[in-house]
Amino acid sequence: MNDHLLIVDDDRELRQLLADYLGRNGFQVTGAADGRRLWAALEQGPVDLVILDVMLPGDDGLVLCRNLRARSQLPVIMLTARGDDTDRIVGLEMGADDYLPKPFNPRELLARINSILRRARSAPAEPGETRRFHFAGWTLDAEARQLVAPDGVLSPLGSSEYRLLRVFLDHPQRVLNRDQLLDLTQGREASPFDRSIDVQVSRLRRRLRDDPREAALIKTVRNEGYLLAAHVSRER
Repeated sequence: MNDHLLIVDDDRELRQLLADYLGRNGFQVTGAADGRRLWAALEQGPVDLVILDVMLPGDDGLVLCRNLRARSQLPVIMLTARGDDTDRIVGLEMGADDYLPKPFNPRELLARINSILRRARSAPAEPGETRRFHFAGWTLDAEARQLVAPDGVLSPLGSSEYRLLRVFLDHPQRVLNRDQLLDLTQGREASPFDRSIDVQVSRLRRRLRDDPREAALIKTVRNEGYLLAAHVSRER
C-alpha cells in the first residue's frame, strides 16, 4: 500500500497543489484545514506522516504538534511562513521531525518526506543486531524504541529524538559535527544558519536529565560539535 500523508493547511489551493504533486509521486494524500479535521482524519485510518502548517485557525500548528507527539511517534514536518526562526525552533522543541519555510519547492518537500519515512520505518533488529543499548545507567530498547531511565522510569522518545540518540550510541565518545548529525539523522546538509540539530540535542538532553549547563552525557565540544561521553554496551 502507498504511504498515507496528511496535509494540514488552511490554504485550500496549496493543499490541492501538494496533494496532486505528491499523489503523482506515489503517495495517498488526505487534506485537512484545521486541527478538528486533523483528528478526524487520524480516526479514519492509519497515517504515515503529517505535513503541518504553523498558522492555522483554532489550535495552531505548534499546539497540534505538541499534542500529536504526546500521543504517538507519527513523523511531522512543519511548514512556516514567518521570516524569523522562532516558529521553526519552537516546532522542533514540540517534537517536529523537520521544518520547511514557505515558499518552498515541492521537490524539496518530497525529498524530506522520503528521507523521514525511510528512517521512521527502520527495520526491527535482525538476529545478530543490537537489540538493547546500555549507557550511564540508561537502557534503550531498539526494537520497542523505548528509553528506560536508571530509576526504571520509561522516558518516551519522539522519532527524531530516537534517531539522534541512536547516532550517538552508534558513535560513542566520538565528536560529531552538525553536518554529520544532520546527515545521519535526516539525510540532508545543513544550511549556513541551520540550528535544528542544536534544538534536537537540547531536547534529547532533557530526556536524559542532562543539565545543559554542565552536560555530563552529551558534551558540547566548542567549534567542533557534540560527543556522547559514556561507555556503551550492547545486547544482541
